[in-house]
Amino acid sequence: MKVIDKIKRMFSETRRILILTRRPKRSEYNETIKVTGAGILLMGALGFIVLFISRIA
Repeated sequence: MKVIDKIKRMFSETRRILILTRRPKRSEYNETIKVTGAGILLMGALGFIVLFISRIA
C-alpha cells in the first residue's frame, strides 16, 4: 500500500468518526467533571500519604 493510499484511508476514517460524534449533554459533562475531579483528589491524597510515610520512616 502506498503512502498516499494510507493518508487517504486515515482521512476517510477520521472523517467517519467525526461524523458519528456528538457534543455531550450538560449532565454527561458534569458527571465527567465530577469523576475526573474525584480521581485527581484520590491520586493526590494517595501521593501525599506515600510522601508522608516515606518522610517518617
